[in-house]
Amino acid sequence: MDILRRNTDYALRAMVNLARHYRNGSAPTRTLAAQENIPYQLACKLMQKLQSARLVASYMGPKGGFRLSRKPSLINLLDVIEAIQGPIRLNRCLLGRNVCVRQKSCPVRAKLAELQQSMNSHLGAITLDELLQSRSLRKKGVQKTKEAKK
Repeated sequence: MDILRRNTDYALRAMVNLARHYRNGSAPTRTLAAQENIPYQLACKLMQKLQSARLVASYMGPKGGFRLSRKPSLINLLDVIEAIQGPIRLNRCLLGRNVCVRQKSCPVRAKLAELQQSMNSHLGAITLDELLQSRSLRKKGVQKTKEAKK
């Protein structure tokens, strides 16, 4: 079972792409789809969801498309995940009150709640800006490796 769905993975890639071009204006959906290997029709639907969540803004015209609605350092993975697939829950018992009659006394629920909190905190702490920086470092490392082999 995947915790992150395929659509969420596509949306994360599109958002990192938009973050990379944050200062360069908007990007058309067709370009995002092609660069990130996302089916075009699906990319259109994902961008609509991201716009509804106010993570991207849409611009019309010849240079139109989408761009991030705020700085990459202010958008985190949890924002994108929840915009596309809703909140991630490890178990039904974490959805809310009165889901399970054993909620108050269950030792498993307490530990799952700790794990849930940890996961949400971790995903909320990873920004698009951080992903861009790690991508740049990896590319530099690959280039240095290639140069060293010459």
